[in-house]
Amino acid sequence: MLGAGLADDEAPRGRARVTEIGVPALGTDAVEALVASSPLMAGAETLTTERIVAMWGELDAAFRVAFRAENVALDEFLHHRNPAWNVVGRVHFHLAENRKDALAPFAFLATYTTRLAAHGKPQHVPLGQALSEFSGVAHRDQLLALLVPVQRAAADCAWLQAMVDGGDIFHPLRWTPVEARRLLADVPRLEAAGVVVRMPAGWALGRPPRPKVSARVGDDAPGGGGVGVAALLDFHVDVTLEGERLTKAEIAALLRETSGLALLRGRWVEVDRERLGLTLTRMREIERLAAENGLTFAEATRLLARADVPEDESADDKTRDWAEVVAGGWLAETLKGLRGPEGLSALDVGRDVKGKLRPYQEVGVRWLHLLSRLGLGACLADDMGLGKTLQLIALLCLRRRERGGKASASLLVAPASLLSNWTAELDKFAPTPMAFVAHASAVPAAELAA
Repeated sequence: MLGAGLADDEAPRGRARVTEIGVPALGTDAVEALVASSPLMAGAETLTTERIVAMWGELDAAFRVAFRAENVALDEFLHHRNPAWNVVGRVHFHLAENRKDALAPFAFLATYTTRLAAHGKPQHVPLGQALSEFSGVAHRDQLLALLVPVQRAAADCAWLQAMVDGGDIFHPLRWTPVEARRLLADVPRLEAAGVVVRMPAGWALGRPPRPKVSARVGDDAPGGGGVGVAALLDFHVDVTLEGERLTKAEIAALLRETSGLALLRGRWVEVDRERLGLTLTRMREIERLAAENGLTFAEATRLLARADVPEDESADDKTRDWAEVVAGGWLAETLKGLRGPEGLSALDVGRDVKGKLRPYQEVGVRWLHLLSRLGLGACLADDMGLGKTLQLIALLCLRRRERGGKASASLLVAPASLLSNWTAELDKFAPTPMAFVAHASAVPAAELAA
């Protein structure tokens, strides 16, 4: 019944659809076999071929109703009812660690699931047992169906094809790190073919951990107290494994590794020395340039956003998964303020503006003040009538006081029709006259030109 589906116009919106319509009808032989295999019990006489066909249709109808009601993908629908719904009758490739064997520290075994135990755990038996369980002409189709995913995967994996041709697929095998890494690299192909792949229990998300070139930018505030997009930030590079810094000796050992898997600090790690080396070289160059010339706020945020795409895009593809750039203390706190101005420190605006700002206006001024100090643009998008003009005037007054009376000006560009409104608002809220209207309607042409 699980092979049945809904017509395209019946499938849940936005979900994967199964184009086959209806449940395949049970063949006469299949129905008669079910009747013949029913146990001797009270009521068995009521189990007829007609009754089985009717129950088959009722199951189909019940499935359709429940499937439409949940409005999820078919895999998810079946997973909710039993997480192991799709493992019975499937081939599994198991990779396990064998620390006692120094030459071949991994073991490989192919199994298939025959049934679910009472508690729902799949029961595995070695794949070689299928040769005896499905021996004979009568079971030939079952054996072929079981091995189809393996044959499909072997078409894309030469190493698996060699195992199938030599019959090694049916026996437990001792594997070297090179052989284990080969399986690891082909997991997407194997799973796409229908083979279930099981990795060692200690490997999170089914993969061994990878060393990463980890860079921190902006641990300290810009030197000299300077801020803005041109402020210079620090940049430091380390190689880490799950957050732990590696030593120079460990890094050198990883860069010499050729098998793709290395035993480091008692655990296996995945290593691509070419990508790790390219990434480390690239990050060390950024670190060198930052030490000589500094790293600007703008460059730092581009690194954090992974917008620093090099001219050689293929090189970036090779290094993308082996590096991470994180914000250091000062930069992280600054970015936090940009994203959530409510947490910014309060500003003493009261003595700069005649009038009291509402709480949301104070938040707006704090945010504008931070952006102004960083040299970044902003869009204040409060609704009409909520005091955007007052917030900007408060910012201008605050900046004026911070400059300590030094000769400095801010340029405010506004439509000519709003000049009188801005002038009135400045006269109302600013403590001292602070505006010069550079427009022919307010200043004689000769004075304006001068």
